[in-house]
Amino acid sequence: MLVRRLLLFDIDGTLMTAGDVSGAVFGRAIAAVRGEAPTQRVSMSGKTDPQIVREYMALLKEDDPAQIPAVLEHLEAELAAAAEQIARDGSPCTGAPELLQALAQDERLHLSVLTGNIAPNAEVKLAAFGLDKWLDLETGAYGSDSEDRRQLVPIALRRLASLRGARLSPEETWVIGDTPRDYECARAGGAHCLLVTTGRYRSPDLTGLGADAVLDDLSGTGAVLDLLTAGL
Repeated sequence: MLVRRLLLFDIDGTLMTAGDVSGAVFGRAIAAVRGEAPTQRVSMSGKTDPQIVREYMALLKEDDPAQIPAVLEHLEAELAAAAEQIARDGSPCTGAPELLQALAQDERLHLSVLTGNIAPNAEVKLAAFGLDKWLDLETGAYGSDSEDRRQLVPIALRRLASLRGARLSPEETWVIGDTPRDYECARAGGAHCLLVTTGRYRSPDLTGLGADAVLDDLSGTGAVLDLLTAGL
């Protein structure tokens, strides 16, 4: 059966939470390059890893973009070292494992990710809870592909075509996320959008943006599956 729909899941706040690891690893990665860690925190929800690094560097009065790749290399190493802590202190988001398992049984659907994480960090976070087994991570789109999240839907569609031979349109694509930036990304790429309130944003923050649906979480597997497969 031919693939007829691409489902692109955000990770943090949508499929899982990593506990307090994320802020700490950014601080350690920046300190490894700059010799000092930022004392302030930047909001990370919905942003790409390079964007977050750039904002932290600005707090340190550092505007040399050449240092960003070095920080990202350290970030990758720091997160890999924290894999056990993520598994211990984090958790899958409500309904996420059950939904992924159900969606993966439908051969008309291709499941992957669209995330601000750089690709290696996305793999670590998903593997911590066994969520990676239902997702084709090779065809995902990551913060390591573009600092601008709005550029990621076309990247995922191109990867799906080149690596799996499935040529789908943006209209045959859904972005599932938990922030206004997920919606902005979907809109920029011409995709549909489902938002959930399992991250830092609540329903009043997300309702009215223009997403196809806003749900409390991904539980109610049958209803979410019906939403994401409507029209097939």
